[in-house]
Amino acid sequence: MKHRPFSQVDVFTHEPCFGNPLAVVLDGEGLSTEAMQRFTDWTNLSECTFIVPPTAEGAAAGADYRVRIFCPGRELPFAGHPTLGTCHAWLEHGGQPQSNDVVQECGIGLVRIRREAGPHGTRLAFAAPPLLKSGPLPEGDVALIARGLGVARQDILRHAWCDNGPNWRGVMLASAEQVLALRPDPAILAGLYIGVVGPRGKVGVVARHAGSADPAFEVRAFFPGNAGLTEDPVTGSLNAALAQWLIAEGVAPPRYVAAQGTALGRRGRVHVDRDVDGTIWIGGDSVTGIRGHLRL
Repeated sequence: MKHRPFSQVDVFTHEPCFGNPLAVVLDGEGLSTEAMQRFTDWTNLSECTFIVPPTAEGAAAGADYRVRIFCPGRELPFAGHPTLGTCHAWLEHGGQPQSNDVVQECGIGLVRIRREAGPHGTRLAFAAPPLLKSGPLPEGDVALIARGLGVARQDILRHAWCDNGPNWRGVMLASAEQVLALRPDPAILAGLYIGVVGPRGKVGVVARHAGSADPAFEVRAFFPGNAGLTEDPVTGSLNAALAQWLIAEGVAPPRYVAAQGTALGRRGRVHVDRDVDGTIWIGGDSVTGIRGHLRL
């Protein structure tokens, strides 16, 4: 065991306790996968990350660091709020990127993170990774999701695979109020996971805010957890996939802000921006709540 620098960061907010928390072990070198998973489970947070040196291939491609991302029970190839929160902690700890953008290596490869000025300091944004699966959902899945969310099938205006690693299914409802009123039935939604091998599917729900430019959309994210069904406070990977889907279909503008976590008493804000070359950036503020050392 040794003392390792540690931060707990609240992501997609500038207000402590109003975003999505993340545990970051800033020196994970030498830890086994089992030790990383055990510590993650102990934190009782949705994700924990461990910064380690980049692989030889990653270093040759310009990676500044490599991150291993864990949630309770398993390792993830990519996740959005851990990407921004880890980068925030790394920079705050003295990390020096090789270029203007930070280059993070993770399970899906290299992810660029840009730094931009915001009203509450530096705001970080990651380049949305390519979708692994897109296109409409099977009608059977849509009907089951409608029942599980407690809405009529016709209330789902649009639907699509939003899979950039975590295997999201996205559905769009008519209003933000309808999204906030949802009380999903975990027993019904469990039907999505029967026979699924590997990472189980997750459901993301989105709708417009009427007459509002900021936020323009309300988002909620549901996935199977130890208690049957868990809601994520603010989800970078889902918002990245939703942006790729909705902007491509002309439903969302190239630049907007999405709210998430409202139903949980959070005030998460996800800043979406498609640049001139078509890259979609998913950004947000981060704030450190705990900083110190741990024995691991």
